[in-house]
Amino acid sequence: MAKQSVGWITFQKRWLLMLLVVFSISTAIVFVIRAALDSCDRHFEDADGRIHLTTQISSISNPLGFMKSKLVLLVSHELSLSGGPLLLMELAFLLRGVGAQVVWITNQKPMETDEVIYSLEHKMLDRGVQVLSAKSQEAIETALKADLVVLNTAVAGKWLDAVLKDDVPRVLPKVLWWIHEMRGHYFKLEYVKHLPFVAGAMIDSHTTAEYWKNRTEERLRIKMPETYVVHLGNSKELMEVAEDNVAKRVLREHVRESLGVRNEDLLFAIINSVSRGKGQDLFLRSFHESLQLIQQQKLKVPSMHAVVVGSDMNAQTKFETELRNFVIEKKIQDRVHFVNKTLTVAPYLAAIDVLVQNSQARGECFGRITIEAMAFQIPVLGTAAGGTTEIVVNGSTGLLHPAGKEGVTPLAKNMVNFATHVERRLTMGRKGYERVKDRFLEHHMAQRIALVLKEVLHKAKGHF
Repeated sequence: MAKQSVGWITFQKRWLLMLLVVFSISTAIVFVIRAALDSCDRHFEDADGRIHLTTQISSISNPLGFMKSKLVLLVSHELSLSGGPLLLMELAFLLRGVGAQVVWITNQKPMETDEVIYSLEHKMLDRGVQVLSAKSQEAIETALKADLVVLNTAVAGKWLDAVLKDDVPRVLPKVLWWIHEMRGHYFKLEYVKHLPFVAGAMIDSHTTAEYWKNRTEERLRIKMPETYVVHLGNSKELMEVAEDNVAKRVLREHVRESLGVRNEDLLFAIINSVSRGKGQDLFLRSFHESLQLIQQQKLKVPSMHAVVVGSDMNAQTKFETELRNFVIEKKIQDRVHFVNKTLTVAPYLAAIDVLVQNSQARGECFGRITIEAMAFQIPVLGTAAGGTTEIVVNGSTGLLHPAGKEGVTPLAKNMVNFATHVERRLTMGRKGYERVKDRFLEHHMAQRIALVLKEVLHKAKGHF
């Protein structure tokens, strides 16, 4: 019996891990639309440039049902494992799910064969999404025939002049521009000069929408089109894992064992591609400072660990080398763990106690990892910048700290706060989960996108 029990437990672990790889939000790009629709937020900008909010109740079983048989062209600046392309793929599968004809174009592709691109393209082909060469005649003809063209990210705008050339004015009235960026180098006229003439812009947060409105007027002397704010949502697959206590327990044990972290230890994580803009350096400085504060104040807290998920062991960039050297210099190698970048983030969300969203400067446009963590009842320590301020309720679902070097000590103190106030940390995690259920699920996002597409299609139809 004992051998059978051990074998069964091993089988269970493997089975759950395999399921997770399939259903994790980052790998399962299939965005299933269900009935059970609630009220949704509709945001738009009027002629005076003010962003408004109205509430509308959907009365149909599928909010995107009206897209059946429509021809939609999706233009991505690249095809990679980053947030923008994966979001556009979600939209592609949403539309395919209601019977739309969907065509995909990747504007910037490497000359050599890329395994990631090959894999993602075949995921789309398997689901009925047609993939065309960005500069082909077929791409031009599709753009002219399409009911809707979605440009994904600011950089995708370069495709218009490069490929459509004289036909650009014919296509602009049916273009929806989906923007995810906040960094200054995206505000180049060569990228966004056609923005004022498209049917609409869709942006992931109010903060980003306001920033684009002000920056384009001040720096580029152009006006934003009608702008829709659409917050993102967690998929059904992620929520199933997040709400499965058995799966979470098995994953927690597995990941912590691989990291050398005990169940009773307190694990802080930053889950982003390693880059200076994501603030891993300041996160590690805060973590080291929190250890010093605990030692100075002689506090009795669980052993604290930090994990950086999003490393690139092969590239070994200058910035990542700085991170590793800092860990060695401060002699905290036994407390800090580096994990290579991965699509399968759910195991780490099951394993950690606190997420640190430490994006710098203007912060994240939205920051999807934040709502993913909240789904796992994990409190968030985030920078008070960008879309994070629209997700995390300071003092309720997490704690916010300033971006930049001035945020290092406040973040360190917040870490100590969570280490010494267990019940507060757990309560914030539960409130975060409730907030996700209230407004950050896939059907919330689907409803919002549906409202945008309806308006854009209506405007395009009226133009022709």
